[in-house]
Amino acid sequence: MFRFIYKTIKFISFLVLSNAMNITWKVLVVSLLVVFLTGFLGTLAMKDSVNTQWYLDNKPSFTPPNYVFGPVWTTLYILIAGALYLSWTKAKKKEKKKVAWAYGTNLILNALWSFLFFGLLNPLLALLEIVILWMTIFWMIKVSYKIDKRAAWMLVPYLLWVAVAILLNAGFLF
Repeated sequence: MFRFIYKTIKFISFLVLSNAMNITWKVLVVSLLVVFLTGFLGTLAMKDSVNTQWYLDNKPSFTPPNYVFGPVWTTLYILIAGALYLSWTKAKKKEKKKVAWAYGTNLILNALWSFLFFGLLNPLLALLEIVILWMTIFWMIKVSYKIDKRAAWMLVPYLLWVAVAILLNAGFLF
């Protein structure tokens, strides 16, 4: 798993940082901070819930082991931050508002899901929310694709993982 993260970071470095002379460091740092803050907020709701009797009794049989989620989400957050960086730095002035709305909406919904699912223990409401979250990933891809195709492709693993998360979330209900 750590090898996968290493290769992902190396790939991002190639895509985003291939020309070190043109890096807008402030935007890169802000992109990483905003995205990882989202992840941190999400973990606040779930940190005490993954070992509760409710979770253990209801999780679907196809749920990956808990140790998988940290490296996967770390990798996805790196990809999302890289896509945000590319989209923001390549966007024209009028496109930046679309980038901010698409990524901002998605990141808010990303953090909110953990509070709905783990904090409120409400898998039905979380399922409705995560479907909307998944649609915002398509929105991010669409907005990013018009600006920088690399950024859009960097979001595809996120789209696929959230599709898996939808199935896992639904497994708590059925």
